[in-house]
Amino acid sequence: MNAPVTIDPSTAIGPLPAGHPAVAPKRVGVLLVNLGTPDGTSYWPMRRYLREFLSDKRVIEWPRALWYPILHGIVLNTRPKKSGHAYDQIWNRERGESPLRTFTRAQGEELAERLAGHETIRVDWAMRYGNPSIASRIDALIEQGCERVLCFPLYPQYSASTTATVNDKFFEHLSSLRWMPAVRTVPAYHDDPVYIDALARSIETHLASLDFEPERVVASYHGIPQSYFRKGDPYHCHCQKTSRLLQERLGWPKGRLMTTFQSRFGPEEWLQPYTDKTVEALAKEGVKRIAVLNPGFVSDCLETLEEIAGEAGEIFLHNGGTNFSHIPCLNDSAPGMDVIEHLVRRELRGWVE
Repeated sequence: MNAPVTIDPSTAIGPLPAGHPAVAPKRVGVLLVNLGTPDGTSYWPMRRYLREFLSDKRVIEWPRALWYPILHGIVLNTRPKKSGHAYDQIWNRERGESPLRTFTRAQGEELAERLAGHETIRVDWAMRYGNPSIASRIDALIEQGCERVLCFPLYPQYSASTTATVNDKFFEHLSSLRWMPAVRTVPAYHDDPVYIDALARSIETHLASLDFEPERVVASYHGIPQSYFRKGDPYHCHCQKTSRLLQERLGWPKGRLMTTFQSRFGPEEWLQPYTDKTVEALAKEGVKRIAVLNPGFVSDCLETLEEIAGEAGEIFLHNGGTNFSHIPCLNDSAPGMDVIEHLVRRELRGWVE
């Protein structure tokens, strides 16, 4: 008896009638999505970016009748100049873009190389706010024949204001399509062993390069309002678990790794302790040497380079500290890409062998 013939359903399209338009091979798309970036540091690019970002109901949950007069009457008239100045301090002038865009592109390109053995996979990247947009990259993947798409919000810890809003925008565009691809999304990976190990290795490598030994290492996460946490957002719990697992992996005694929260905005109370207040207090208490990392950011950006490496360092040194170092994000480093590749391969099971 002849052995049964097996057909790969990802490539079989069947016979086409004469004159039928060419049909692209069936492919699988992977879309990496990061927070976002302005197209420039001047007033109008910053205003466009901030308007999109701060109009998101997932980011600012105040009633629109209360928030919009503040946003359009005050914030969008004053903040673009201040934010533009901050971005200007870290701008990648060689490429004419923010570091976040540079690193996210590099992550997409490196992932594509790592998955090059799978001819059916196409990798792309997008921003939740700004360019390239999620909608434009979904369309690009579909044009390449992707009938299945994996959306990867690049946030280790889940929050409605980050992971959920990426998924919102992803599905919003899908809802406008006549022919919608099958889709999956990558869940939070705050406690994934590969992620924890990559963070630990990056810390160990960086500390070994310093000419001083930090007395404290601060894990600074982006904050969210306390009200979001009280409504059930798991973000705070995810951050605390990441720090606990990281401390255990490093084998450090309790207290050497501290967890703080940064980037608060507006009059609400946010998750505490605050990073800026913590580094100031440490210096005033006599701690002379610290290092700070940002486990919640996969790529260095305004919040890590300007707010932490810049402002937090100045606060610490101004108040009596003598040695400060910022530990870079994983970015497109080998350990960082190991995390992204591991998660993508895991979530593609059943679609790609």
